[in-house]
Amino acid sequence: MVVYDLNEAAVRPFLEKGATLANSPADVAQRCDVIFSALPGPKEIEQVALGKEGVLEGIRRGGVYIEISTSRPALIQEIEAKFRPKGAFVLEAPVLSGQPGTAPGIHSVLVGGEPEAFERAKPVLAAFGDQLMYTGAIGSANVCKLIHQLIGSVVSQGVAEGLSLGMKAGVDVEVVWETVRRGFLGRMYMLHDLVPRSVFKGDFEPALFPLTLLRKDLGLATELGREHNVPLPAASLVEQVLVSGMSKGWGGKSGYAVPFLMQEEAAGVEMRKDGIDPNEATRYVDTDPTTTTKPDFITYYEKPKARRQARRSLG
Repeated sequence: MVVYDLNEAAVRPFLEKGATLANSPADVAQRCDVIFSALPGPKEIEQVALGKEGVLEGIRRGGVYIEISTSRPALIQEIEAKFRPKGAFVLEAPVLSGQPGTAPGIHSVLVGGEPEAFERAKPVLAAFGDQLMYTGAIGSANVCKLIHQLIGSVVSQGVAEGLSLGMKAGVDVEVVWETVRRGFLGRMYMLHDLVPRSVFKGDFEPALFPLTLLRKDLGLATELGREHNVPLPAASLVEQVLVSGMSKGWGGKSGYAVPFLMQEEAAGVEMRKDGIDPNEATRYVDTDPTTTTKPDFITYYEKPKARRQARRSLG
């Protein structure tokens, strides 16, 4: 293993275990077949990849450069295009969190880039990720990571608004929390069931709960917020989306599906996908491969085996 960092303290643990210190990213690239970088943001990624004494300057033909930071999809596409004339490959591999209850570490890795490079790098990627998700062409992994963060942030805001409102309304916060997580929201019904069963199929007719009832309930919730002087910015925005759906005459459609219809109209896309079994999709609710089904593009690795393979690949 060859390492480099501007911060000497960051590489010291690796040097103590036998790694070799390089004098620049280019020097690392000259000595290695597979090069990783993990950096704070787009500015640093561009500098390390393309700048003076950067990875591009030193990488050999057939080398694979893997950037594991979360960044702009357009930037990693630009970097890949500049590596291609040298006969070198670029992969993006932003990381997601691990399974609940597992030891701290990286368990899910999104990978975008040339399939040939992905296959070559699999054993090395598996040394730190036991679930590799190949997302497609370069840039796709960062798109997926950013969408993950976007949805997570919106959900977090909704949970914060709901719990705080429950407390202000006089209910023990643990009770509010339990009622939410034990309902279909806690089981992520919208993601695991509604999307494959309704959105992907374009079937927005209500199974049980029409928009008229959801709009009524959310209106009562925001009214409760005003009664207790609790700001509900996310809920208020969603309420306006539902009101717009009502004005379009969609009151009889599936309540939780109407925001998808509204967003499709605004974005100019239709989120349709054939061949996904909703019953199978609802089973995929955690990352344990022994208890759930998985899509074909996800590869699981047993940790000890993966580490042995990585060591052999690196010599």
